[in-house]
Amino acid sequence: MVPPSPVRRVEVPWQRLEGWVGRFEARHPGTTWSASPDAVRASCLDGTIACWTIPFADRSEVRTLPELWVHLQQPWHLGVVLVRRGGFAVAHVVGSEVRENKVGKRHVQGKTKAGGWSQQRFARRRDNQARVAFDAAADEVERILVPHADRLDVLGLGGDRSAVTHVLSQPLLKPLAACPQRWLGGVADPRRDVLMKSIETARSVTIELTDPDPSPH
Repeated sequence: MVPPSPVRRVEVPWQRLEGWVGRFEARHPGTTWSASPDAVRASCLDGTIACWTIPFADRSEVRTLPELWVHLQQPWHLGVVLVRRGGFAVAHVVGSEVRENKVGKRHVQGKTKAGGWSQQRFARRRDNQARVAFDAAADEVERILVPHADRLDVLGLGGDRSAVTHVLSQPLLKPLAACPQRWLGGVADPRRDVLMKSIETARSVTIELTDPDPSPH
């Protein structure tokens, strides 16, 4: 029994998607496209299949690729929150414009090999430092994103899952609870370059590519 062809995934930023489609068609002559209410699918004569989910498909009807390009150019509101122990980054993005952002760092001690009471005191100190860092992150999320909570089309989250969950659980961030969320991955310590890359990921589609069946016919 021949196993099914594996599915490959590539992230393509919205602003580069039209160019990606053109290059895909050049590699696969005779490609036909179809759009369902929430996804786009390409079927090729050589058996290759490409498909992706349409972001915010419930906001407008997309039936053709030109309509998709117009759809993606709308001024969608995105919030991005990245949190790890000792660092955070927050951004409010409208369309391709970063309206406001903040990158912060707080000192959190690393691990220790000490034992007994010394280790317990160290653990308490480290937890307190992490709590201060998370509180600082929550303050910036409230300042930058909560005023726009009712307009955010998606909230992109990344870093350490437990840290992100802790920050978003703060009562002052309750208005963000209803925002659609997208996990951006366990990114590195938040810096400005990491934040910019995460914003690009939040404004990307994940294309699933299935190669032709290699089995003989």
